[in-house]
Amino acid sequence: MPYLFTSESVSEGHPDKIADQISDALLDHFLAFDPDSKVACETLVTTGQVVLAGEVKSNTYLDVQQIARDVINRIGYTKGEYQFSGDSCGVISLIHEQSQDINQGVDRANKEEQGAGDQGMMFGYATKETPNYMPLALDISHRILTVLADLRRTDERMNYLRPDSKAQVTIEYADDDTPQRIDTIVVSTQHDAFDEDEAMLARIKKDIIEILIPLVVEQLPANLRPLFDSEITYHINPTGKFVIGGPHGDTGLTGRKIIVDTYGGKGAHGGGAFSGKDPSKVDRSAAYASRHIAKNLVAAGVSDEVLVQVSYAIGVVEPTSIFIDTYGKAKVDLNDGAIAEKVQEIFDMRPFAVEERLQLRNPIYEASAAYGHMGREPHSETRVFESPYNGKVEKQVEFFTWEKLDYVDRVKDAFGLK
Repeated sequence: MPYLFTSESVSEGHPDKIADQISDALLDHFLAFDPDSKVACETLVTTGQVVLAGEVKSNTYLDVQQIARDVINRIGYTKGEYQFSGDSCGVISLIHEQSQDINQGVDRANKEEQGAGDQGMMFGYATKETPNYMPLALDISHRILTVLADLRRTDERMNYLRPDSKAQVTIEYADDDTPQRIDTIVVSTQHDAFDEDEAMLARIKKDIIEILIPLVVEQLPANLRPLFDSEITYHINPTGKFVIGGPHGDTGLTGRKIIVDTYGGKGAHGGGAFSGKDPSKVDRSAAYASRHIAKNLVAAGVSDEVLVQVSYAIGVVEPTSIFIDTYGKAKVDLNDGAIAEKVQEIFDMRPFAVEERLQLRNPIYEASAAYGHMGREPHSETRVFESPYNGKVEKQVEFFTWEKLDYVDRVKDAFGLK
């Protein structure tokens, strides 16, 4: 029997995502000037205020207030009428030094013996239903909001948009788990004040359906475009006007959008947030490594869908377990336990090995803090960091290394695939 599945995304201007981006901007600056920094930064944003907290062990010193302001302005909170602006908000820092009790289990004389920064389980997931091996409902939700952000910045037809927005997509699937059509699209977007609410709502709905959605469809491969038919139910700003938004409308906290950050509710999530954490925290690094494994397994043809779980004990080098679920869709004559054994032979999941393999000691994290950490395009670019205390640093770095299909040949060899 056909069924419906829904995923949502939130924009870079959503309060929780502002907090995530500030936390990761702080992390990037610490890593740029001291790659061995240990960082766990949390951010709270509300009307006119930003609070920074957390634990740091680093040989560098930063102007954390200015870093936070720069992020807020980049997102687009630059006007006093938003009741939250990078140039005028208060920024309070409560960051302090990392506990030595935690650090002693992580840092070792031999870096290869580095212990996990915490206990817990982390998940990675991949599916063949999109070219980037991501769940379709989440992929479309992310695309809706990235296009909306582009329109907000560059298109005069929709220059009434403000930074805060959310999108949700419901897809109808057949019994064999193939997507049949898009059932419902929900978009709630902050906007400037209008003289007439009814006229405003009508214009926003028209612009979303006639300007934004066609641009989203253009980004999709030809086989997915027919999913957008004339029968889609649209809910555009369903509660009415949305003028008061951002941190003035809702307090934001680091780490409250972990399902948006990963797979939109498909697969599983271990519960640990990513943003603000350096890669010694396996909540982050092992989740990336698990995605890397899952994606390469699917791309190599081991299965059309894969879930990977890895678990750790704090201070312990080797994972406590690695679990594979192919959902009965494996293309190899092995059960999931045997597949997991081969995965352990191919991928070194010790924390330091993960950091090295995925180049996670680089300042690459702010880019991941909005529109999902998974399913993004790997690329390289030069980043420049300046500090009143440390001068200027220029680094050539590679982003989203965990999305690379660089282990496909090794996986094929290990499983005897062509």
